[in-house]
Amino acid sequence: MSEVNRQYKLAKRPVGLPKDDDWTYCESEIPSPGDGELLMENHYISLDPAMRGWMNAGRSYIEPVEIGAVMRAGTVGRVVSSKNSRFEAGDYVVGVGGVQSHAISDGKGLVKVDPKLAPLQRYLGTLGMPGMTAYFGLLDITDPKEGETVLVSAAAGAVGSVVGQIARIKGCRAIGIAGGPEKCQYIIDELGYHGAIDYKNDNIREKLKELCPGRVDVYFDNVGGEILDLVLGRLNRGARISVCGAISQYNATGKMQGPSNYLALLVSRARMEGFVVFDYAKRYGEATKALAGWMASGELKSKEHIVEGLKKFPETLNMLFSGANFGKLVLKVSEGRES
Repeated sequence: MSEVNRQYKLAKRPVGLPKDDDWTYCESEIPSPGDGELLMENHYISLDPAMRGWMNAGRSYIEPVEIGAVMRAGTVGRVVSSKNSRFEAGDYVVGVGGVQSHAISDGKGLVKVDPKLAPLQRYLGTLGMPGMTAYFGLLDITDPKEGETVLVSAAAGAVGSVVGQIARIKGCRAIGIAGGPEKCQYIIDELGYHGAIDYKNDNIREKLKELCPGRVDVYFDNVGGEILDLVLGRLNRGARISVCGAISQYNATGKMQGPSNYLALLVSRARMEGFVVFDYAKRYGEATKALAGWMASGELKSKEHIVEGLKKFPETLNMLFSGANFGKLVLKVSEGRES
């Protein structure tokens, strides 16, 4: 175990893409748990687009990270010592441990996991919050029917890759939007998407016509912006849009680009609905059981993009906004760790 607690704290509110001086790296003595608490050693840290929103001040679905506070992040790791009756030293747990090597927790929100059933990093991806987001955001918000066309943006990402596979499992025709030939080939060959649109090289409007000739019944939106506007023009009557995120707008320094083509919702008698996965916390067990079952049967595949070393956090986080990651982006806290 490391002899110090290594942490990244938010130094100031970023303007545009987060920069190195928006963070403070510090080292301090590893804390000891008090009554009812436990000390966990983080092995992997989840890097998610939502983290960019948590850095901003203002009203949102969750309180912003305060200046000087450890950056919020999902983690998976091992309990080192415990004064909490629900957990013992040696337990592996997933929760919100922050961008740091060690964290104190009162146990609320922590879930025990078994590294023998799946690699630890998978509990931050397909068997973690991204998988839950895909499951509820697709099935509860849009209720796709067999034979419908489901379009997914950021289709090779942590959430989108799962959405498309669930759509296929449910008998839908899955079309994905991804960046670059390699990602497009991956979602077709490995994930079973029925078609792919390369937003970096294709004419998106024309490819939508080609791959969605009967128009789009369900759109799972991870990117917002111009792509959302183009999709609004290809909606089928009674279409449903699940608004998961808008990564194309998270680092905007000016006015956020919204859906100027929103009247297409009226013409198509369509519905666009936002959701936050935390609202489904009481049903996480349902999603985990379904996702694990599909993985066991080989119907659902998972891919993690692992970067080693806590000090690489600032540059690794920004990979999310350039599309440089391939699959679920995870930071391995210590280089060379086996688990």
